[in-house]
Amino acid sequence: MVSRNVVFHESIFPYHSIASSISTDDPFPDISLPVVCSDNVSSTQDTSRLHVHADPHATHTTDMDHGPESSTESVPQDEHEPLQPQPDPDPVQPASEDPHETAPSDLHEHVVEQIVEQVVPHVPAVIDQFPVVRRSSRATTKPSYLQHYHCNTATCSYPIQDYISSARLSSSYATFVANVSSAYEPSFYHQAVRFPEWQKAMAEELHAMDSLCTWTVVPLPDGKKPIDCKWVYRVKYHTDGTVDRYKARLVAKGFTQVEGIDYIDTFSPVAKMTSFKLLLALVASQGWHLLQLDVNNAFLNGLLDEEVYMKIPLGYKVDSAESNLVCKLNKSIYGLKQASRQWFHTFSSVVLKLGFVQSSSEHSLFVKGTGDDLVALLVYVDDIIIAGKDMSALALVREFLQQHFKLKDLGPLRYFLGFEVARNASGISLSQRHYALQILEDTGSLGKKPAELPIVSPHKLSAHEGELLPDPQIYRRLVGRLLYLTHTRPDITYIVHLLSQFVSSPRLPHLNAVYHLLSYIKATPGMGLFFSASCTMQLSAFVDSDYSSCPDTRRSTTGFCTYLGGNIISWKSKKQHTVSRSSCEAEYRAMASAVCELVWIVALLSSFQISVETAFLYCDNQAAIHLAQNQVFHERTKHIEVDCHFVREKLCSGFLRLFHVRSGDQLADIFTKALHSPAFRHFIDKMGLLNIHRSPS
Repeated sequence: MVSRNVVFHESIFPYHSIASSISTDDPFPDISLPVVCSDNVSSTQDTSRLHVHADPHATHTTDMDHGPESSTESVPQDEHEPLQPQPDPDPVQPASEDPHETAPSDLHEHVVEQIVEQVVPHVPAVIDQFPVVRRSSRATTKPSYLQHYHCNTATCSYPIQDYISSARLSSSYATFVANVSSAYEPSFYHQAVRFPEWQKAMAEELHAMDSLCTWTVVPLPDGKKPIDCKWVYRVKYHTDGTVDRYKARLVAKGFTQVEGIDYIDTFSPVAKMTSFKLLLALVASQGWHLLQLDVNNAFLNGLLDEEVYMKIPLGYKVDSAESNLVCKLNKSIYGLKQASRQWFHTFSSVVLKLGFVQSSSEHSLFVKGTGDDLVALLVYVDDIIIAGKDMSALALVREFLQQHFKLKDLGPLRYFLGFEVARNASGISLSQRHYALQILEDTGSLGKKPAELPIVSPHKLSAHEGELLPDPQIYRRLVGRLLYLTHTRPDITYIVHLLSQFVSSPRLPHLNAVYHLLSYIKATPGMGLFFSASCTMQLSAFVDSDYSSCPDTRRSTTGFCTYLGGNIISWKSKKQHTVSRSSCEAEYRAMASAVCELVWIVALLSSFQISVETAFLYCDNQAAIHLAQNQVFHERTKHIEVDCHFVREKLCSGFLRLFHVRSGDQLADIFTKALHSPAFRHFIDKMGLLNIHRSPS
């Protein structure tokens, strides 16, 4: 401890000899100090006073953008300076393979030597007084909780460029993929208003609403509560990947509407993803044309039956000094509970006038004509797909719709609801590459170490083991996004539906399992479906169950997948609703679920004027097959519900044929349990999944 009365005189011994060489100014003004950054751990050092200069011998890399849960320190900017869009690094560019690049450890030693060489000439007396500190040669290991992180390094051991590439894509499609990945889409009004292109897009949207008399500005009546609204921004592309237009959409916050006051009926049919994949399989096998149409301001074509008031949108100027003004909606806009219902009613009435017939199996599917003149129209809200063999018939439909709606012809289908569609002579590829990369980026997982399997086998996930998460919203949000990814990823369907069972009260092991799944997605972001052009119209299904697999309820798991020819079009992994008393009973219940799917797909195919006389069902349980083929009734089967026995009815009618398959060839096994690597890879290859974006290395 130093007394407060002690006075230091640096001009007196022992500092007298070196006082002349020490000053209060920066002693090393020309030294380039490296800023150490980390791809997982944020630096807390103040870097505002460091002079950073480019070093031609050092390797400089930039961190990927992280999600909301991770952040990095940066040099503060002027608050009034407009933020410029920072596009993400191109995910399809291959990683650098320059042999002269400096490794992180070599970079550190090189910079240290450079600093020492520049420091020594300034203060030789000080340096010579102290011995050189010996560097330990002992190998150091990180703590177990940091094994999956790379600390204090500016590079990444597993760059995303090693797992995704555009080398196998055509030049036009590679351009399209790159533009989709690098486009900047603001999330809030205060971000978009700084860019002229988004200002123009918002002005066009407001002008369209004024021209269609979407609302009337009035004082808010007593007893009424207005709903809020927000802007949503999207970039629309041409088929060659160039930007078509910047789309700004005004959306009402319909979740604040009150039932019975602001709305009554809300149901509106939308296309099922199985219907979309079945259409792609037919387009590939039949050689049909596939076009995409977009209706501008589609919901503004629907009239409102209720009295709804909305707050004045941001950016909308009102020529009145009166306070408490709101917009009284005359037409439905995006976001309202009843908006989709009103729009679909308007659109379907127009399409039916053209001669289309609405499918009874898929209400969003409309079909017209026969043979080569057949035209199929599938609608998902305001996104429309038309398919057919005769291009002139498709042109007539497009011209008719343009007479009733403001229509935008997007050309051949490339991007639909987050699905990327690529087509050549051999077939059609369907993936959610960009959506998967967005999930990885938002969770800070672009630099994670990839995993070989989506889940470790065997897993011990239970609803009652582990520490409860303090914020379950993170887990629920991730599982919800992963559920949408399963539309093109049957390889992760089992684990995602397993994790979805714990959303009510997620625990730490469940969140760790989600992060492990993200590591697997990091290894295969471009994995997707492939619909071959050389497939038959034979409908078949594989069905399996995992007996008493749930450790909490002892219920079994049902899994099945259906094929049209060699193209997989639907699959499911789901826990059964009741406890089965035997593996035979569990397989029989799973068989009933698979037959339900087959019956619906046959009815859907009939809408396309394709008839299927017999469907094949493959099962690996001999007892379940005998139970279905024979009218067995005894103590162990009499309690099975009657609705399960309709499998026998379909067998007797000739609609269904049952076949036994070895467990090693049971493709549905991947939907019921966690598999080891050899079996998992075997089933992935058999299911026909394809990753056209994988790196050539």
